[in-house]
Amino acid sequence: MDRSSAPWCNTTHDWSRSVDAEHLARIRRDPALFAPGGVRHLLLEVVAYAADEAECSGGGRCTVTLHADGSVSVADDGRGTDTRLDDRGRPVKKPVMATKDLRFFDHPGAQVLPDGHPRRGMSVVAALSERLVHTNRRAGGSWVQCYEHGVPVTGLTPVDGDGTTGTTVHFSPADRLGATLATGGGPARGELAALTNAWPYLSVEIDDRRA
Repeated sequence: MDRSSAPWCNTTHDWSRSVDAEHLARIRRDPALFAPGGVRHLLLEVVAYAADEAECSGGGRCTVTLHADGSVSVADDGRGTDTRLDDRGRPVKKPVMATKDLRFFDHPGAQVLPDGHPRRGMSVVAALSERLVHTNRRAGGSWVQCYEHGVPVTGLTPVDGDGTTGTTVHFSPADRLGATLATGGGPARGELAALTNAWPYLSVEIDDRRA
């Protein structure tokens, strides 16, 4: 388990760790519980974070892309994922992918997503994805990091800024989730539009590239 010495206040996630292997393994053992409905639920878990950011900013946009290979990406125009420096000056990213969201996971009164199931956090998406790529564009710098089954397999790799801010999460769901989005599998485009329209501060565009 990775640890950081940064004594930051824990509001949504525990900044003292970057990976909670036991937590990820628990999710992988029971995909039916943590991702009811499969890929659709994972998508809503991601969009919920874009909706949080939009509400904080008074409004925002995101694009959901359904790729032909069965992967999904969600790109928003928010401030980007929080990144701080520890006491040695090293960048530490808010551990949204591989640790619990303290607001929702294991909380009976957690927010309910538009599919009627409880929100548990981004770690569910990461743990139940063969691969997930997190691209972060923030005013203080941009980077990308890759995960496999929720475990980071790269560090924070700097990328050139493009004058924008925001977060892109591109994930390839694990095969055991059942129907994929490839070749038209998974939830229909209209169904997704109805679900994602549930957030009043967030405008969602669906880009369906499936055959």
